[in-house]
Amino acid sequence: MLVQPIVGYHSDRCTSRFGRRRPFIAAGAAFVAIAVFLIGFAADIGHLSGDSLAKKAKPRAIAVFVVGFWILDVANNMLQGPCRAFLADLSGMSQKKTRTSNAFYSFFMAVGNVLGFSAGSYTHLYKLFPFSRTKACDVYCANLKSCFFISIALLLTLTIVALSYVRDKPWSPEGSPGEGDDEEDEIAEAKQAVPVPVPFFGEIFAAFKNLQRPMWILLLVTCLNWVAWFPFLLFDTDWMGREVYGGDSSADSDQLKMYDRGVRAGALGLMLNSVVLGVTSLGVEALARGVGGVKRLWGIVNFVLAICLAMTILITKLAQSNRRYTTVNGGTHLLPPPAGVKAGALALFAVMGIPQAITYSIPFALASIFSNTSGAGQGLSLGVLNLSIVIPQMVVSVASGPWDALFGGGNLPAFVVGAVAAAVSGILAFTMLPSPPPDSPSIKRAATAAFH
Repeated sequence: MLVQPIVGYHSDRCTSRFGRRRPFIAAGAAFVAIAVFLIGFAADIGHLSGDSLAKKAKPRAIAVFVVGFWILDVANNMLQGPCRAFLADLSGMSQKKTRTSNAFYSFFMAVGNVLGFSAGSYTHLYKLFPFSRTKACDVYCANLKSCFFISIALLLTLTIVALSYVRDKPWSPEGSPGEGDDEEDEIAEAKQAVPVPVPFFGEIFAAFKNLQRPMWILLLVTCLNWVAWFPFLLFDTDWMGREVYGGDSSADSDQLKMYDRGVRAGALGLMLNSVVLGVTSLGVEALARGVGGVKRLWGIVNFVLAICLAMTILITKLAQSNRRYTTVNGGTHLLPPPAGVKAGALALFAVMGIPQAITYSIPFALASIFSNTSGAGQGLSLGVLNLSIVIPQMVVSVASGPWDALFGGGNLPAFVVGAVAAAVSGILAFTMLPSPPPDSPSIKRAATAAFH
């Protein structure tokens, strides 16, 4: 919860000769690589540390995995905040560039998802790295490890290329250097600059205190939007396995197999979702123009999200009313849902890629635009926005189980709450969220990394 605000705060004031954002992006990428390595080799490290191959429980491997996952979570936040702030820096005061850059950010997130799903579905990937299969790591583990090798290579290569090519001006507390200054002069000024130390928590409290009304409304709409999203993001494949396919992860082998089939079908749905997410991301700017502005677009897709979440009830009821069984050798076995039900569920996954593309781009672009006139800095402002995402995630993660249990279990009660939250978020986006003012003709179109 605090990683992005802390990293954003320090990246706003970083006086490194390499720039403000690049050191944090490089460090984040390095820690992601370390974390992925630990996760991939958790079984091997656990075995070397004393885990027995004959026992099902492998506590040392679990410990390594947990540490790696924790590092990965921290590292991802180290990357995301400075990356989005860097996009805002490079966009300058141009709102169109800010929106477009965040839309491309969303697009490449979708590309990463598609590549990940594609690599994970190929069962012989480990043959590219024969050493990945060991006594402690079977074929499935080796495939996952091979995916991680490829992801590490891609991440480090792209990070090095991007950070070597894109210019990141060092920060000077005296103000941004002029357009005609040489890079060497800017670095010299940054070295001579001695920023006044401000306690982080004092700065973040001041950031909240000085937030203007548009930013407060943006935080509220974003918070409700993610209250709507997280039930589905956390439990979508479980919904497919449990409600749609009628399986049970803790039941007998027949229901367990059906649950696994449903989860795999949910993974296919996520693949379709990512494809639609990527395509929609490329058209965000055109969609915004077509509906009369970004706030209207966000409001519309929030209602689309509400309808999609409500449709999970209809699909679940259809699946339950068409539950089929077969008798083999005197035993009754559960069959998959009819093709129409499966198609409806997969279509739902795909359609939700449309509001997801807007959610991954427009709020961050608006945060950058609204904070252009504040003194908090892009990094800290985007970190504050991240709080309106993380807090709903924590609430949904903790409260969904007890809330669902009140209504007999399943995932639908949390989805209904999400549908209501999405509808309220859409109403607020239409009625209270101000439209950003149009770009001034005097704003320079050249990209800049000036401090906001």
